Amino acid sequence: MRNAIASFRHRFDRLGIVLSGLCAVHCMLTALLVGVLGIGGGVLLSPEIHHVGLALAVMIAGIGLGFGAYRHGQRLPLAIGAAGLALMTTALFVGHGLEEGLFTVSGVVLVAFAHIRNLHAGH
Repeated sequence: MRNAIASFRHRFDRLGIVLSGLCAVHCMLTALLVGVLGIGGGVLLSPEIHHVGLALAVMIAGIGLGFGAYRHGQRLPLAIGAAGLALMTTALFVGHGLEEGLFTVSGVVLVAFAHIRNLHAGH
């Protein structure tokens, strides 16, 4: 049973890392495509993409980091992840542009780092 829970938590941490990377790529490509080429703004800058992404990040971080903190007792990965999610949430309220990108990418980096710390703490 203990191995099954650890495996479940590892999968969520890995998924969190992958989704964080995809989010960062999305932000950078959106800035490039819209800013330089002037295409894709209607779809790529859609607020729904950011709301869904944040909802997924909150769920995955909550499960992966929450179970990790419960299992290994280290609260630092959970705190780092919460700070990253706060930055990502702030990005929803600043409007599109450089500020949004900075908040989002900074938050994504923190969430990914938190998942990595969580994986290491579990070993």
